[in-house]
Amino acid sequence: MKLVSWNVNGIRACVKKGFLEFFNETDADIFCIQESKLQEGQISLELENHHQYWNYAERKGYSGTAVFTKQKPISVSYGIGGDESEPEGRSITLEFDDFFLLNVYTPNSKRDLSRLEDRLDWEERVRTYLMELDEVKPVIYCGDLNVAHNEIDLRNPKSNHGNSGFTTEEREKMDLLLENGFLDSFRHLYPDKEHSYTWWSYMSKVRERNIGWRIDYFIVSERLKGSLKDAGMHSEILGSDHCPVYLELEMEK
Repeated sequence: MKLVSWNVNGIRACVKKGFLEFFNETDADIFCIQESKLQEGQISLELENHHQYWNYAERKGYSGTAVFTKQKPISVSYGIGGDESEPEGRSITLEFDDFFLLNVYTPNSKRDLSRLEDRLDWEERVRTYLMELDEVKPVIYCGDLNVAHNEIDLRNPKSNHGNSGFTTEEREKMDLLLENGFLDSFRHLYPDKEHSYTWWSYMSKVRERNIGWRIDYFIVSERLKGSLKDAGMHSEILGSDHCPVYLELEMEK
């Protein structure tokens, strides 16, 4: 089974930059997007053999998530822990026979860290929710998590210590999640692989020089460890300031 996750930074713009070509070529069983930046009815995607589930932000042109899946899920819910009133459209949970899938667009703590407290509260709620799901069946948690976990996960760690996405507080929340029954699929398979990033600033020549951050993840329940086949990123795919990340699993029949 192949899963893909991509912060498209505006699906309407990304469609004009090759989204559908990549979608069709990769032929994922489940394809998740973040930062769709639209409201219901503003786009019609012809995605053959895929069911579509969208969570829109109330604010126009902001945030939003979606999941496209070949297999129809048992159930779909929006928001974290049953809080379907979430106004920013940041999460979707799909239940399948053998696992839950949680697709999220984690709030950014902002350059001045003015949203850090809200961000840390979000992390607490998500971790609690993931642990509740994991008691029922294994979980695949993916999306733009807006944190570079360790120094290996960004090009310039020293100059970015304490900055949004690389604060001690944000990194410790990731530590806590991974200490509670989950693992970072990419780092589990490639613990020492350097220069593997998923986001680059739009500043001139930054992406060409691979001055990036790894902030997009597939986190899975530890008991899926034996099912992991591969995980990585398609850094060659443009169309957004993020690139797609992927996970391949060998699920038991």
